[in-house]
Amino acid sequence: MSVKSSRAVRFAASTAMLALLGSALVGCSSDGRETIRFTFSKREAIEFMTKLVADYNASQDDVRVEIDTSGVDVVSASFVRGNPPDIMLANYNYEVARFVQRCALSDLGGTDAAKNVRDDLQPLMAQYGSCEGRTSALPYSVMAASVIYNKQIFADQGLEVPRTWDELLQVGDQLKEAGITPFYATFKDDWTVGQGWYDYAAGGSLDVIDFFDALAKEGAEVGPDSKVSFEKDFAEPMERMLQLAQNYTNDDAPSRGYGDGNLAFAKGEAAMYLQGPWAFSEIAKTSPDLELGTFPLPMTDDPDDLAVRVNMDLAVMIPEESSHKKAARDFLEFLYEPENIESYNASQLGFTPLTDAPAPDDPRVEGMIEYYDEGRIYQGPSVLVPRVIPTNGYAQSMVLGAEPAGVLRTMDADWARIAFRAPAPTSQTKESAE
Repeated sequence: MSVKSSRAVRFAASTAMLALLGSALVGCSSDGRETIRFTFSKREAIEFMTKLVADYNASQDDVRVEIDTSGVDVVSASFVRGNPPDIMLANYNYEVARFVQRCALSDLGGTDAAKNVRDDLQPLMAQYGSCEGRTSALPYSVMAASVIYNKQIFADQGLEVPRTWDELLQVGDQLKEAGITPFYATFKDDWTVGQGWYDYAAGGSLDVIDFFDALAKEGAEVGPDSKVSFEKDFAEPMERMLQLAQNYTNDDAPSRGYGDGNLAFAKGEAAMYLQGPWAFSEIAKTSPDLELGTFPLPMTDDPDDLAVRVNMDLAVMIPEESSHKKAARDFLEFLYEPENIESYNASQLGFTPLTDAPAPDDPRVEGMIEYYDEGRIYQGPSVLVPRVIPTNGYAQSMVLGAEPAGVLRTMDADWARIAFRAPAPTSQTKESAE
């Protein structure tokens, strides 16, 4: 063997030894603790969660949590590379639920946290799909959204919160007669139309879970002759949505965006605003003392149909490929300790998904508490379809003048096309995922 070849062999051996040593050290911090990577996707709460991670790290000597806030796209890429985070706390939607459908997440059913989560939230989690026999994700923060209203304007006009469709129209007419814009609309930003106008109209009119369960069963057959469809079931809700949008909003709504809406509503330029609680902090920048309240948008003449839109703002998941599941579950239990999960939700005006959790004490969301407590909630239809169906854009086109029947017919065709290519997400099981 030549000297050159001998050196090459020794170099290769040294490289291999360093690689083995490096792999042995993965997951260990400089102080010998097991290190886990925790991804957190809600940018507005990074400061709160960073402090909570620091509290956990200081509370024990076995595990060190490193927080990663790089976002869901980076997380998705890490699954592809076979190097997912050890624990995730992310917005629960179709992008994240793909991991559930593929059984890429470990079962959390045996955790203490799972035993304390409200049972009536599970059907909402399952709307995105499931892995048979597993509890793949646990809700951590539920965000409720409904009509935001100016209490002072209502009081000045002697108005009560409407509980039926007819009462809502009467409120709108009285406000118009007084020269007050009933609803401030921001049609320039399509997501504000989807999240508010479209979701509230549909969710206040029909059973969202039943509709999407039936739609999933129809699959590729969704269309003019199917038992359920967007064109059939959403026709009346969209008609009423347009009745409000065309007759009770600001004239410049097509050119107004989210920022414009927050500022105008803060200045008292309308009595009602179809936005979620995330708008409160923006409104408060201009009018910190403005008295605001919330109520579900009535879309029928039966008060028993009243319900509020919710979304699983955050859910916790532990990937199957994590090499540190035990440590990740220990941190999970810490996250779900009542003082931690309740403090987090109070900071974000969210609802805590535990059975014995107290209601939020902020008067601005007080009007939604009874509906949440009674389980009179629905997930917005706009988030219950894959992103490749541009629901927000379709909703925006309707409020800007497109014929609803044609738009809804297109949505049916989109759904059928996706269902033809792959099983509907809500029908996924462990066997089909494998």
